[in-house]
Amino acid sequence: MKSKILFPSSKKEVLITLFSEVDKDEYLDPQTAQVARVDHVKQVCKDVMPARDEELPSAFVEEYRSAMDAEIMKYVSETYPKGICSVYCTKGKDVEEPGFNFELVVVISAVVVISAARHSPQNFWSRLTCQLGQLILLIALSTEPDTICIFCSNGSWRSIWNIEFKDEIQSVEVRGKMQVGAHYFEEGNVQLDAKHECKDTTLIQSPDDSAISLVNIIRHHETEYLASLQTSYLKLSDTTFKDLRRKLPVTRTLFPWHNTAQFSLTRDIDKEFGIGK
Repeated sequence: MKSKILFPSSKKEVLITLFSEVDKDEYLDPQTAQVARVDHVKQVCKDVMPARDEELPSAFVEEYRSAMDAEIMKYVSETYPKGICSVYCTKGKDVEEPGFNFELVVVISAVVVISAARHSPQNFWSRLTCQLGQLILLIALSTEPDTICIFCSNGSWRSIWNIEFKDEIQSVEVRGKMQVGAHYFEEGNVQLDAKHECKDTTLIQSPDDSAISLVNIIRHHETEYLASLQTSYLKLSDTTFKDLRRKLPVTRTLFPWHNTAQFSLTRDIDKEFGIGK
């Protein structure tokens, strides 16, 4: 299933997720209060219609949802170029006043594709850095002498934040799931699939103040996770990838597989088992 679809009328990209599904092949865009009918085979939007009242949150919940939507859009536009996000109400959409619980879900998705060619005069280890806002994917690569290095890399960022407003204890519980994917290939394949989960809490405030507080929490955890990824992969070529390469023996020369008879061990084995007679 395609993760996003283009509205034919407004040319607006809309996320296609389980959180936005209102019926078979129909998905809600909460920002425009419209429902898209999707052809998953052709991966196109067939039709757009106004959302029904029962598919939309109450005016009280919509205040929190729309305030969160506005703040998260600012964050995504600053952090993930060409990123797309949306905020859905998944529980308690009928809540009309304080005193009841409800839940919002924030979905963030971003993709980057890079291709390039590079001349290499000698063997070297280098890092390909694909910066998607704060997203940094570091991939170690090796090339042969006097070759043209042609490579392509693509990466993706996906994060889902469940935000549960618990009125009885006047707190908001935040649960986040982040997933980074990267695919690099140059006469071979290197793939990365990293996942991370986290939790946090804050106090229930007004819709605007809650949105600012919650986006700051999301920004903190995503920045912290991306920084940890960067630190980890900066050391990749000096640790993990070096261990994958065949080390030379103490003689600092390659083993002569084409002429093993020069070694006494080979002669002893031939003599013991009568090989070559």
